[in-house]
Amino acid sequence: MKHSQTIGADYSGKSTKVAIVSARFNGEIVESMRVAAHQTLLDNEVNQADIKHVYVPGAFELPLACKTLAMTKKYDAVIALGCVIRGATPHFDYVCNSSAEGIQQASLETNIPIAFGVLTTDTAKQAHERSSATNIEQNKGRDMALCVLEMINVLKSI
Repeated sequence: MKHSQTIGADYSGKSTKVAIVSARFNGEIVESMRVAAHQTLLDNEVNQADIKHVYVPGAFELPLACKTLAMTKKYDAVIALGCVIRGATPHFDYVCNSSAEGIQQASLETNIPIAFGVLTTDTAKQAHERSSATNIEQNKGRDMALCVLEMINVLKSI
C-alpha cells in the first residue's frame, strides 16, 4: 500500500522574494497591515532586501500593480493590502468586487500567488479590529504574509 503525501503549512521564506502592494486610501489601517505583513515575512526567514513595497492610490488600483509585479517574475508572491469601508452608495460593492476579481485573475494568469488582503468592512471599527497593531494575531497583514509563504511552498511541492 502506498503512503499518502500531505502538502501545506510550510511557512519557510528562505530564498523567497515578496512584493507588498498597499493602497493609500484608509492609509492608517493599511499601514498597520503592511507593517505586520513585513514583520511576519522577516520572522519567517525572508531577507529584508527581498521585500519590495509598492503604493497605489486605492483598492481599485491594486490588481494592475499586482499583475505588473507578478509578470516581472522577480517575485515568488505578491501581497495586496487595502481597506474599503461601506458607505451610503454602491461604490463599496464596485470597488470590492473589482479588486477581488482583478487580483484573482492576476494570480491565475501569472501563476504567482497573490494574497487578497483587502479588508471589506461595514464599519471603521471592524477595520481597526482586523488591522490591530497591538494584537498581531488578529492582523490580516500577518495572515496574508503566511498565506503567500504557504502557497509558494505548496506550488514548489506540487
